Amino acid sequence: MVKRRLLINKWSEGCMFNNKIILVTGGTGSFGKKFIKILLSKYQPKKVIVYSRDELKQFEMRQVFNDKCMRYFIGDVRDKERLMLAMKGVDYVIHAAALKQVPAAEYNPMECIKTNINGAQNVIDAAIANNVKKVIALSTDKAANPINLYGATKLASDKLFTAANNIVGEGETRFAVVRYGNVVGSRGSVVPFFKGLIERGATELPITDERMTRFWLKLEDGVEFVLKNFQRMQGGEIFIPKIPSMRILDLAKAIAPNAKIKVIGIRPGEKLHEVMCPSDLYYETVEFPDHFVIKPSIEFGVNIDYTTNALGEHGHMVADGFDYNSGNNPHFLTVEELKEMNS
Repeated sequence: MVKRRLLINKWSEGCMFNNKIILVTGGTGSFGKKFIKILLSKYQPKKVIVYSRDELKQFEMRQVFNDKCMRYFIGDVRDKERLMLAMKGVDYVIHAAALKQVPAAEYNPMECIKTNINGAQNVIDAAIANNVKKVIALSTDKAANPINLYGATKLASDKLFTAANNIVGEGETRFAVVRYGNVVGSRGSVVPFFKGLIERGATELPITDERMTRFWLKLEDGVEFVLKNFQRMQGGEIFIPKIPSMRILDLAKAIAPNAKIKVIGIRPGEKLHEVMCPSDLYYETVEFPDHFVIKPSIEFGVNIDYTTNALGEHGHMVADGFDYNSGNNPHFLTVEELKEMNS
């Protein structure tokens, strides 16, 4: 029986997205483009819908991703009616649309709330109304013990997607969240910022604080983690990968070893270190070999054992007071490893 289950899981893993319709909100962003590239290389989807609000980015993306299965849908997650239309017949949704610049969110809080919270609820409502099978929402380490507006909106979004598994009632739609740290080279992140300064002839790099650390993840690894969690999810989980940390000072040395460092002070809403599994939630945190799962704090009327996922992988509860913090992470990248990742 166990062997048969493993064979079924192996089969479903290889063809889960074949002949299915997948919608990606924020699909023209760094994650969306990489996700679609990997999806098309590994599977044969029936249709892939890019849902985003920027017509120029969609035009540019069409020049690269012009497969017959590709569809481009202009729309904003703030527009529920448009989402309802876009999700007709959709099997799986990846919710990647967000306003994510920390300082910008501090200065424009309501705009961030409209997209990250109201938009999340619109995605949920549209998914339930259209009987979407599974939805994964992308989150951030800034949603754990948030001190900034962006992190607070993503925490609220995480809670909405968790509770959606209860709101769906007898429906089949299931929701989960993937939370991870900084992505190497993503749009608006520190790597292209540093490289841009050096290309323009800068001789020093601005560092907010020499002690600062961050979780560090390759974009393709983030995509693979999301794809895997569509197979693992039962509904209500927050999936967190085990990934290395980096010191901002080491990153600067990796990008421009001869540049001087200028300490400019922490920006509005920044932390010295980021957290992905807060110590306050150790009693809801399950450890697997390559990831963690934070269980939902509410029940959905069904008994789910989150120490065993839908692929049959087994985990265990973490120790009392455990936290997963970029500052005390056992795995830190060296300057040489950072050079290799950023090349």
